[in-house]
Amino acid sequence: MDVRALETLRAVRSQGGVTAAAAVLHLTPSAVSQQLAGLARDTGVPLTERVGRGLRLTAAGEALADAAVDVAVALERARAACAAFAGSPTGSVRVSAFQSAAWMLLPGLLTRVAARGGITVECADEDVAQDAFTALTDRHDVVVAHRPAEADPGWGPDVRVVPLLREPLDVAVPAGSPLAGRSALEPADVAGADWIAVREGFPVARVLTDVGVATGTAPRVVQRINDFHVVEALVAAGHGISLLPRYSSGGHPGVVLVPLAGVRAGRQVDALVRPDTAERAVVAVVLEELLAVAAEIRRG
Repeated sequence: MDVRALETLRAVRSQGGVTAAAAVLHLTPSAVSQQLAGLARDTGVPLTERVGRGLRLTAAGEALADAAVDVAVALERARAACAAFAGSPTGSVRVSAFQSAAWMLLPGLLTRVAARGGITVECADEDVAQDAFTALTDRHDVVVAHRPAEADPGWGPDVRVVPLLREPLDVAVPAGSPLAGRSALEPADVAGADWIAVREGFPVARVLTDVGVATGTAPRVVQRINDFHVVEALVAAGHGISLLPRYSSGGHPGVVLVPLAGVRAGRQVDALVRPDTAERAVVAVVLEELLAVAAEIRRG
């Protein structure tokens, strides 16, 4: 079997279709379809089936995609075995992080990796809904993602997960608000407030939903904005309150963060890596340094 065709099959599964897989692999959709057809001829069984205007993997295709992961891991282990004799690991590692995690983690990561020498970290910011993070591992070596802290991760079997930290979510109120002097707030204390929330599908939005469940009243959302710096500016100006992450907020002088009691208010920040990518020594170094930066943040 062609190793490149196996990689193509994996991409079709992880990206959810031929067109998206072609974009990740820098191929045309026609080339992707040809590789899938070649694999089907080699195996003698159908690997894909039509669903509407798209394709999905058959049971045989899913099984072969699982095996393709094992093949890719074995190849990377073989490369790593040889690279071990070349001295300290060198090379480039592509790291993606959602915006507030990038603000929180990337400066320290770059400093620590630069001190080791020989490794270049190429950074990108990718702020997507929770169910879209896993697909990013086809384009980046390490993907920093977030999810509700106490929920099922839901990252799927195609990635390895490195937990970095749990970040509490606090209620952000204007500095002049009577709520700013409280040591903690219960959901009932903010039941009638105007909320500035993130878009649906993001972890903070799910915590706000839990606040509504605790009070029996749906929160009144007046704005939906994902950039926390903009959210802080709106809160400071008195246009509503919000939920903001404790470690990665910008520290606006007009905003006070008050802990939220009565609900599980937090998000889990994880690093996602494809199993074969995780075998690369340079990627292991970057993960090690990411964990060190996260530990420093937790210690305050």
